[in-house]
Amino acid sequence: MLSNPFIAAALSFIASVALTYATRAFARRFGFVAAPKSNRWHKKPTAMMGGAAIFLTTVLISAGVVPFSKQAQVVVAGSTVLFLIGLIDDLLHIKPYQKLFGQFIGTAIIVGFGLVLPWTDSDILNIAITAFWLVGITNAINLLDNMDGLAAGISAIAAFALAIGFAASGQTNELLLVSVFVGALTGFLVFNFNPASIFMGDCGSMFVGFFLSSSVLMTQVVGGRSRSVVSVLAVPALILIVPIFDTTFVTVLRKIWGRKASEGGRDHTSHRLVALGLSERDAVLMLYALALAAGALSLLVNQLETTQSLALIAVFILILTIVGVYLSKVKVYKEQEEALALQDKAAFGFLLNLSHKRRVFEIILDAFLITLSYYGSYSVIFGTFEDTQNWSLFIKSLPILIVLQLFSFLVVGVYRGIWRYTGIQDFVTFAKGVILGSVLSIFALLAVYRFQDFSRTVFIYNAFILFAAIAVSRLAFRLFRQLLPMPNAGEGRKVLIYGAGDGGEMILRELKNNPTWNYAPVGFVDDNPLKTDKVIHGLRVFGGNGSLAQICRDNQVEEILISFRDIDPRRLKEIRAVCRDSEISLKRAALRIEPLDFE
Repeated sequence: MLSNPFIAAALSFIASVALTYATRAFARRFGFVAAPKSNRWHKKPTAMMGGAAIFLTTVLISAGVVPFSKQAQVVVAGSTVLFLIGLIDDLLHIKPYQKLFGQFIGTAIIVGFGLVLPWTDSDILNIAITAFWLVGITNAINLLDNMDGLAAGISAIAAFALAIGFAASGQTNELLLVSVFVGALTGFLVFNFNPASIFMGDCGSMFVGFFLSSSVLMTQVVGGRSRSVVSVLAVPALILIVPIFDTTFVTVLRKIWGRKASEGGRDHTSHRLVALGLSERDAVLMLYALALAAGALSLLVNQLETTQSLALIAVFILILTIVGVYLSKVKVYKEQEEALALQDKAAFGFLLNLSHKRRVFEIILDAFLITLSYYGSYSVIFGTFEDTQNWSLFIKSLPILIVLQLFSFLVVGVYRGIWRYTGIQDFVTFAKGVILGSVLSIFALLAVYRFQDFSRTVFIYNAFILFAAIAVSRLAFRLFRQLLPMPNAGEGRKVLIYGAGDGGEMILRELKNNPTWNYAPVGFVDDNPLKTDKVIHGLRVFGGNGSLAQICRDNQVEEILISFRDIDPRRLKEIRAVCRDSEISLKRAALRIEPLDFE
């Protein structure tokens, strides 16, 4: 038996590569191939049954290198049941309730041998929560398997974070078992990452999901002592946050649109990222990054005080919430376009806009931000202060601060702004709200508690931190729009904007904000040499004097948009000649204000 997890993972990786290669050949030879469908993402016939390679690698290598504890045996046994159920589904296409029955058989094996989530003091409730956890995560991984390399990669990252946790707690056998699992997944990824030549199928997604969710249960005791409440509750969820987030997101939106949560579709977080302009690889890598961040956070909360852990988790959930709100705006259903046109008549139009246009969400968000900022200010000044007098001061002053700060935001007009158009004037409004709220809070504490033992420095720090938090939250949508490429960047007509002034910048924003133009801007061109090689919203400004034809050839320009009216006639003639010789369309883009008749 081995004791080195790196060797175990390496052996598993090699075996997985070999078995996946053999499985792919077998699937192609005997017709186990997934054909493209309208509600699926892949566009070409692709081999199935890749989960068999993951399963065989995990079981065979583990049997050879891992000293099986009772817990490990139970996890492998339960996961084997799920593999067999998934395999039957891949071959015979069984009904959802039949798969659910198989999942409960695996769950009974796990729970029957005492592996449960100790989240409450009630054994019955813990068993129910554990059953929900196992079945939920298994199906979440199944739903996440919607794009090349996504489910396998996310699961490998989650398992890697789990392995680090086992290493830190001295659980050697569990560490070796999960290391083998990581090797099996990464070996499969060699063939499954975009462009995938094999899919894991239900036999893979159900095995992987159940193995992961049940392996997490082995982390509940560390060195013979119970872990902290935050660790017990948060670590499992953080390790598997991507499938949890994706499943919750898709389920809620499908319910809103009257669709079955269990049906296939192209409305997952990965699909929406692609719809926003990312390539498939970049969308998957972005979700990998999210999984890595969550995995790192799951390890960090074990090292921090409870309140510090809760604060970090709250910030992370806040970021996920804002991301979810932004992604929910992406149009993926045909019905959505009609609904958005008739929002005043559609119930789901109200639900979709509750998070952004209705002030309820903003007020709840700001209450969280006020709490986090105030806590952060105390932490900066006093460090760990939970067991000191400052904690009682924080607790009794927080409600006053929240109420008066929200009142100040209402008074100065913070909630009259629209996030996607947040600008400098809004920052002034935020500053007014923060300053007014801070002053009112200080006077209120002076009146109620005579400001006794309170630190003035805390309120100064709080004002700066809160202003930054409010500004960043309101800029989030604009930041997403700047970081993500245009939705039609890969397929729109490549256009060069002539003129890098205010008009050109306005046209670029219009093209980015309105994908129906179907343009993919490649840059600006301007005759002013002082603007050459400058960058506007991520696009380069080219020098136009005598080099326009070469610029168009180098960037495969299909159309030129002139952004101003008072262009020199001789220069316009030269541009026309270049466009005519290069077979490039030439248009003028400008803001037009026209009078309308009264009839």
